[in-house]
Amino acid sequence: MVNHRGSSHNHMRIASTTKFISRKQSPRTIALYIFLLFAFSIFIFVFNAGNIVEDHPAPVISIQSHPQTKFLQTADDELWDAPSRHGLRPCVKPTSRYKAAQGSDRYLTVKSNGGLNQMRTGISDMVAVAHIMNATLVIPQLDRRSFWQDSSTFSDIFDELHFITTLQGDLRIVRELPKELELVPRARKHFTSWSSMGYYKEMMQLWNDHQVIHVAKSDSRLANNDLPLDIQRLRCRALYHALRFSPPIESLGKKLVDRLRMRSGKYIALHLRYEKDMLAFTGCTSGLTDAESEELRIMRENTKHWKVKDINSTEQRIGGFCPLTPKEVGIFLQAIGYPPSTLIYVASGEIYGGDARLSELMSFFPNLVFKEKLATKEELNEFAKHASQSAALDYIVSLESDVFVPSYSGNMARAVEGHRRFLGHRKTITPDRKGLVRLFDELESGQLRETSSFSHLVQQMHKNRQGAPRKRKGPSPGIKGKARFRTEESFYENPYPECICSSKAV
Repeated sequence: MVNHRGSSHNHMRIASTTKFISRKQSPRTIALYIFLLFAFSIFIFVFNAGNIVEDHPAPVISIQSHPQTKFLQTADDELWDAPSRHGLRPCVKPTSRYKAAQGSDRYLTVKSNGGLNQMRTGISDMVAVAHIMNATLVIPQLDRRSFWQDSSTFSDIFDELHFITTLQGDLRIVRELPKELELVPRARKHFTSWSSMGYYKEMMQLWNDHQVIHVAKSDSRLANNDLPLDIQRLRCRALYHALRFSPPIESLGKKLVDRLRMRSGKYIALHLRYEKDMLAFTGCTSGLTDAESEELRIMRENTKHWKVKDINSTEQRIGGFCPLTPKEVGIFLQAIGYPPSTLIYVASGEIYGGDARLSELMSFFPNLVFKEKLATKEELNEFAKHASQSAALDYIVSLESDVFVPSYSGNMARAVEGHRRFLGHRKTITPDRKGLVRLFDELESGQLRETSSFSHLVQQMHKNRQGAPRKRKGPSPGIKGKARFRTEESFYENPYPECICSSKAV
């Protein structure tokens, strides 16, 4: 028997459903369906996003782009922490075989040449030379005829008494020649650059005919390598212990460091080598106007002791021989990962192009500080018109910084880097200028199509350029004769291993 009641009920349900489906939906209902579908799609995308590897190019980012464009972020400790020193420490104590110079009645007078750090390393060399030649060293005269025209004496820049007493166990040092020797004939020598121990032993023959030897130039007169351990350690004692700055310089330098610490706790010291003389000497004119380039060319032509006059600026830049521009420094530090709020102390002379060119760096890092902003006019008055004393203040602030970044590998950059290595391998990021120029140009031309790739390449390029312990580099391959000495890493840029050793070493 057929159940007509059940059949009738089913027909009614189907009809009702058909009626519901076929009924025109209201706009509100349709909107609800669309919203639910969109929400479901978002959920699916987010769920799978963790498995997506970002390997697709982003839009082209030019160097001209807004400076706050996000680069690859770096962890804070990576930005500020010093590299591991691997148990290394300063070691300048003489060996058991070491004997102090007697000095007696033989005197070495010295005329230092160059800027502050060229004179500092030169004086340290002359301490070692006086010891080798068994001479009494007369306090050196400083260079007053260089580009800076600084009239400072030795005691204006250095603590003279500290210098004499610190080295009294190594050699005899006097402030001036005895009066009875002031008018006697002197042997005037231009010692050969990067000379060996044997060379100076031969020079001792001069004592047969002279009681006083005058050294006309002090810079780079001693070899970087292949010298006895005790001579190398004497150079370190002279530079890092004996050549302390004068009390007024030391006092203000420490105040500047304290004021920086009070502002931010951590800071970068940037040695921005972008002064007129540097650009003229190197022939670097990238980013300059035609008028500025011509001004630099005329300066180079008129400076007699600069031997090279005709310089191709493009070749200089591609070869990595130009200082980074303020703008390039900003791009570089941002790519490394430093945020715009980073406090940066600028150690430099007068920037060529003034505030207009400096603004290119400030657009990336507005928190720039100069000693003129940290110190009062009264505090700086006694150092005014004395470039070497002013440079000494920059040296102290750079030495004590959390991170030191030189835009060019000049005398100060090398001296500060070496000193920071000696004190425990404090973080020093040395830009690979040749490699960076290539990346800058690729970024500008669009060959690098995302900022994260640029930042990654910059960080990888400088992974092993942050002041970690390593032995001093020797001469470039294939270069022979005296020319090879110019390609060696300076002893004062990296005094390892002679003056830096393991805790277990004697």
